[in-house]
Amino acid sequence: MRYVEAPTAHRPAAGDPPSVFLAGGITHCPPWQSRAAAALAEFVVFNPRRADFDVSDPAQTDIQIAWEYEHLVRADLTLFWFPACEPSLTVQPITLYELGAAAAAPARRLVVGTDPGYPRCADVHTQLRLARPDLTVHLTLPATLAAARAALTG
Repeated sequence: MRYVEAPTAHRPAAGDPPSVFLAGGITHCPPWQSRAAAALAEFVVFNPRRADFDVSDPAQTDIQIAWEYEHLVRADLTLFWFPACEPSLTVQPITLYELGAAAAAPARRLVVGTDPGYPRCADVHTQLRLARPDLTVHLTLPATLAAARAALTG
């Protein structure tokens, strides 16, 4: 596996396997990315969730956003996972924005999953049914990971 965690830069190399960007909740969400990275170990995994990130530092926020933008564009596949979370803490607005942008680009390869406990689960299903009716929205992280693996190897 080639594991790339923000803000580490990644330059593609000849012979690299396909890459996957782990898009989804970071703040006030369970650390699902480590499980996803382990399950997708045969691929290049772009993980925006840093082991140490000071959200109060505006300079780091700019670096984080630029890293995510660059690696979202570079990835062969974007995996979106919306974990269950407390609505008063977050509904993952940046991830929803990223999903909308990706869904509007028909050439973008996406795999999407949302835990039924995610507060905006119905919105994700409805928006994708309209924007990308061919896309299945998975209801568990294991199903989402299996679909990503199939998309990257098939």
